[in-house]
Amino acid sequence: MATPAPCFDRLGPPVPVSPVIVSVPHAGRDYPPEMRAALRVPVEALLLLEDRHVDALARAAHGAETLLIQRRARAWIDLNRAEHERDPMLDDGADLRRQPTPSLKLRSGLGLVPRRVAPVGDIWRGRLRAGEVEARLARDHRPYHAALAQALAAARARFGVAVLVDLHSMPPLGPIGETAQIVFGDRFGNSAGSRFVSRIEGEAMAAGIAHALNTPYAGGHILDTHADPARRIHGVQIEIDRRLYLDAALDQPGPGLAATAALLRRMLAALADEALASAMPLAAE
Repeated sequence: MATPAPCFDRLGPPVPVSPVIVSVPHAGRDYPPEMRAALRVPVEALLLLEDRHVDALARAAHGAETLLIQRRARAWIDLNRAEHERDPMLDDGADLRRQPTPSLKLRSGLGLVPRRVAPVGDIWRGRLRAGEVEARLARDHRPYHAALAQALAAARARFGVAVLVDLHSMPPLGPIGETAQIVFGDRFGNSAGSRFVSRIEGEAMAAGIAHALNTPYAGGHILDTHADPARRIHGVQIEIDRRLYLDAALDQPGPGLAATAALLRRMLAALADEALASAMPLAAE
C-alpha cells in the first residue's frame, strides 16, 4: 500500500541550511468531505479558528529556512494540542485519567479536536468515535510533529543550535496604539534563551510595532514538545495581529502584507544570526 502524501507543505532543502525552523500549524484551509458531512454549522463558521492566511505571510517572508505549513484545517485536528487533550464532551476516546485537571482551553471546547467555536457554539452533529480521532492523529498530527522534530534535530546537528519559530496570527487585542500587535511567547522563559527573544523584540521596536511577551499568548504544545534550551533547541511563538497583513474584513491578504512580511523576514534573519553567534564558542571547543 502506498504511503499517503503528507498533509503539510515543506519548503526548503532536505538538509536545513539555516538554524531557524518555521512552523505554521493553524493556517490550514483543507476541510475534508467527511468533515463537512459531520458539521452542524457552515464551514464558513470555522474560519474563526484559522490563523487566516498567515501561511501567505510565512511564504512571503521565507528565505533559506525550513518551513512547515499544515494544510488541514485546525477544526479537523489541532496540532498545538497534546494527544491526550481529548474532549470528553465530544470524543469517545477521551481518557480522563490522562487529564485529571483539564486545561482552560479544553474546558472551553478547544481541545485536540475543537468542539465549539464562538459565537456559533457546538460545531459537530454528534459525538466522534475513538477510531475517528485516532485516524486523524495518525494521518495529520503525528506526521507533522515527526517532520518538525526531524528538521530541528538536523539543524541542531549541523549548526550546534536550532531555533523553532511557531508562527500564528491573532484577532485584534484592542485599538491600535493601545494594545500589542505582536505577542512573543517563550513559555515564560522556559522555551528559549532570553537573547533570542530580545533580538526579535528589538526588530518589533525598530519597526514601531507595539509588542508584548507571553501575554495573552505564551505558546502551547508545540513549544512544550519541541523546544529544549538545555539541548540547544530554542523555541519562540510569534502571534501577529491580523490587521497588519489582512484586508479590512480580516479575510484576505491586504495592503500591509509586504511590510509585515519584511518585518518577519528581519526577525528570522536576526534569530539565525543570534543562533550562529551562540554556537561559536561551541564550535571553537
